[in-house]
Amino acid sequence: MNWCDTKLGEVLIFKNGKKRPSENGEIPVYGGNGILGFSNQANNENCIVIGRVGAYCGSVYYEHGKCWVSDNAICAIPKDENDISFLYYLLKHLELNKKHIGTSQPLLTQEILNSIMCKVPERDQQLKIGRVLCCIDEKIECNKRINDNLQQQASAIYQAWFEEFLLSGGSCPSTWKHGILADIANITSGKRPSVKFFEMTENAVIPIVGAASIMGYTSESNHTDKILVTGRVGTHGVIQRFSSPCWTSDNTLVITSDLYEYTYQLLKRIDYHSMNRGSTQPLITQSDMNKVPILIPDSETLNNFELLAGKLMEQYQSNLLESRKLAELRDTLLPKLISGEIDVSNLQL
Repeated sequence: MNWCDTKLGEVLIFKNGKKRPSENGEIPVYGGNGILGFSNQANNENCIVIGRVGAYCGSVYYEHGKCWVSDNAICAIPKDENDISFLYYLLKHLELNKKHIGTSQPLLTQEILNSIMCKVPERDQQLKIGRVLCCIDEKIECNKRINDNLQQQASAIYQAWFEEFLLSGGSCPSTWKHGILADIANITSGKRPSVKFFEMTENAVIPIVGAASIMGYTSESNHTDKILVTGRVGTHGVIQRFSSPCWTSDNTLVITSDLYEYTYQLLKRIDYHSMNRGSTQPLITQSDMNKVPILIPDSETLNNFELLAGKLMEQYQSNLLESRKLAELRDTLLPKLISGEIDVSNLQL
């Protein structure tokens, strides 16, 4: 393949964003951390958005439609006939978050971006590379939309079966009773992983779970059963599901229950803000979680719900696993494609 050494300024036009409009609408407004709201106005379309200042300096997003790029981001548009998808992945590969100036307040300027050296192939090769990577991201996004729908279905069933009579002011069936979360679930705290756990090895494939997301990977686990995880310190209200080995960190609460799907729906509806005991650092105690008041329907109703919601969430988990594997594939292919290590000359699209 024919690749040439060039500067980003030769293939992209960079321009700073502008202060976001005050009017709300349906057009996404981008900041350094992605979409931060919606407006009724646009100042760009089909463009790449780059975080310009602060903690998310150098973050890269691709917006296909109309958008407003705010003043804490930079907009990038291809020059000539360069392919925008290829350039998007090129920018992600260049690790722009390491190119900034400033320490306490990182800043990425147009001047810096224009001067960054890179390698770029001819347009037909750009199109092929961009398409390969886009197909993977499109499937991941498709899985996300399907999973959003599956979550909504399970939530709608829960609401129809267990909440509607309360909303209408009705009384509980005689076979139902009031209780606390500890009646149907076991709640424990996670454990701090040692520093060596974060050392990446070929066996480090077990996720280390934090309060809101996966923090890294290790070769050991402290849970092998089906669990739900929520934040104990810091972030609250994010409910993570795991049915394979993982390590839950000490800033989490771990919930196990035979009524897994019912407990999941309950956890999503807890008012965590009212349970906070911290001031500078938000904190929810194991004891307070145990005492959360809940409604406990009869066994037959609960078992029917577990079966119905379980089938929906089984597909959810399958899609989630597929997306994780696709993301790993994309991240493996990206540097090889962007550098020309993988030749796509004979690829038919």
